[in-house]
Amino acid sequence: MSPSTPTWTNWAGNVRSAPVALEHPTTTAEVQAIVARAARDGRTVKAHGAGHSFTPIAATDGIALSLARMNRVLDHDVTTGLVRVQAGISLHELNPQLAAFGLALPNLGDVDPQSVAGAISTGTHGTGGRLQGIAAAVAGLQLVTGDGDLLEVDAEHPWAAAVPVSLGALGIVTEVTLRCVPAFLLQAREEPASLPDLVGRLDELADDYDHAEFYWFPHTEKALLKRNTRVPHGTAAAPLGRLRHWWDDEFLSNTVYERVQRVAARRPGLVPHINAISGSMLGARTYTADSFDVFVSPRRVRFRESEFAVPRAALAPVIEELQTWFAARHELVSFPIEVRFTGADDVWMSTGHERDNAYVAVHQYHRTDPTAYFAAAQDIFTAHEGRPHWGKMHTLGADYLATRYRRFEDFLAIREDVDPKRRFTNAYLDRVLGT
Repeated sequence: MSPSTPTWTNWAGNVRSAPVALEHPTTTAEVQAIVARAARDGRTVKAHGAGHSFTPIAATDGIALSLARMNRVLDHDVTTGLVRVQAGISLHELNPQLAAFGLALPNLGDVDPQSVAGAISTGTHGTGGRLQGIAAAVAGLQLVTGDGDLLEVDAEHPWAAAVPVSLGALGIVTEVTLRCVPAFLLQAREEPASLPDLVGRLDELADDYDHAEFYWFPHTEKALLKRNTRVPHGTAAAPLGRLRHWWDDEFLSNTVYERVQRVAARRPGLVPHINAISGSMLGARTYTADSFDVFVSPRRVRFRESEFAVPRAALAPVIEELQTWFAARHELVSFPIEVRFTGADDVWMSTGHERDNAYVAVHQYHRTDPTAYFAAAQDIFTAHEGRPHWGKMHTLGADYLATRYRRFEDFLAIREDVDPKRRFTNAYLDRVLGT
C-alpha cells in the first residue's frame, strides 16, 4: 500500500474532490488498518469503485480508498447459487466469471463498470416488473466499521435488510455474498414505438415481459422500445453479427451520437429536429445472447443523469407533466428519457422498498448545464412520491427523504451503532441523512 494525493473525479466529470491520500488496499485486513489509522488521526474515509455515481456520494477530503484491487471471486457454489466476491470487483469483471460457473445475476442495469459494492450501496437496478435491483440479490456481506472492527452480516442477521443499500454510511464493504441464478439467455427485441402507444400499454410492459424499458425523445412522440425475454433452457444463442453490433452500438450510438450532442449543445434551436431524426434512425432488431451481453450496452457519450422511482400508477401522469414542460419550451433537451420498472423489495433504503416502481431517468449532455431541467423534473417526481436514485443527481435532503422511507430512522440508528463518530460521512451524506 502506498498513499498518493491526486484529485479524484467521477465518470461524468461533475464531481471532484481532493483527498489527503488515496489508498489501494488488496485485503480486508488492509482496509481495517487504514480505517483504524484514520480513526487515530481524526480523518474521514470514503471508498469508491468506478466513480459511476453522478452524486458526490464517494467524494472526500479525507482518505479515499480505491477498491479496484479487491476484485477476486473468493468462493462459489453452483448448487446454492451463492457466490462470494471481494467488494471491488466490477460487474464487467464478474459477469463472465459467473457465466463460466453456469451462473448469472438475476438482473442488471444497462452499464457494467460499477463495482459490486458501489452498485449495491447506491441501489443500482435494472428493469423487470417482477424482479428487483441488484441489492436484493445480496445474501450477506462483510463491513469494516468506524473503529476498524469487522462486521459479518448474513441473511439471519437483524440488519440483513439494512446494509445492502448502505450509501457508504455504515462502513467499508469489503466482501459480498451474492445469490445468483442459473445462467440464462435473453431474446432481445428492440423496435421504434410511439409514446402514446407505450403510455397505453404501461401495465403490459411491466407485467407481461421479463425486462421491458423504453427511451423517449423529448419534443417528439418517438421512442425506442426494448423487451428482453428469458428463453427456455437449451435454446441456441443467436447473437448480433459483429458488423451489426459495431454499426448500431458503437458507431451510431456512440461515435455519431457524440457528434450529434455537440451540435445540439452549440445550436440548441435544432434540438427538436435532431431528436426527431435520432428517433427515426433506430431500426428494429432481434437477437438472443447471454443475459449480461443483452442487459449491458456501451455508453461512451458522457452525460449527467437524475433518476427517480415513482409508484407505477404515477408513471402516466409523470410523463404527461414532462410533456407539458417540454411543450412550453422552458428548455430544449437533446438526450432521451429512460423508463424502466422493478418490483418491490425489502431492502430498507432501496428505492424499491415495499413498492412496485417505475423509474424515470432524465439526462443532459455533459457540456450542457442540467440545473433547470433537473430541477423541473424533480418537482414533478416529488409531487408523485418520488424517491431519488442515491447515485444520481438531486437536491433533496433528510427532511424529505425521511417521509419516503419507512425504515429511515431505523437505518440512522444502525449508523449510530457502527459509526458514531461519522468516520464515513461527507457533505452528501450530511444532506441526505442529516447531521
